[in-house]
Amino acid sequence: MGTILAHTCCAPCAAYCFQKLATDGWSVTGYFYNPNIHPETEYEKRKTELLKLDYSLITEDAGTETWHSAVRGFEQEKEGQERCEICFKLRLEKTAIYAVNSGFDAFTTVLTVSPHKNSSVINGIGAGIAEKYGIPFIEEDFKKNDGFKKAMALSKKYNFYRQKYCGCIYSTI
Repeated sequence: MGTILAHTCCAPCAAYCFQKLATDGWSVTGYFYNPNIHPETEYEKRKTELLKLDYSLITEDAGTETWHSAVRGFEQEKEGQERCEICFKLRLEKTAIYAVNSGFDAFTTVLTVSPHKNSSVINGIGAGIAEKYGIPFIEEDFKKNDGFKKAMALSKKYNFYRQKYCGCIYSTI
């Protein structure tokens, strides 16, 4: 298949998704770019847990100001609305740019393993970004075929820290 840069938010989601991508024939590298994660202690916990995985991981620490600027005006929206779409686009676009500049064959995201995330919205955003930058986006709905259940089993097996929210400060309000 080739090399794939997989945007990731946390070890519980990444473990299964990376495993599936590798089984599908991809050489997987994780990409941790998440300026939406608050507070900084949460961000550091998630990044540290990802280092436990047996995959290459690139971390792009950006601070939160870019994210706050992007979602300004959408703070009061419920999870799953336009603020989330803006957040997905910000993170997937950064992933695509890194993938293109670093010679990856494709990119994807593990976000679709979550039962709280709309895979068709995420995949649509990824496809649009792929067209813009000329790199394939591998559309997945990782929650299919018990993907979320498998992700949680791996999380338990490896004793990963499991967060209780997506990371966005507004999802905790």
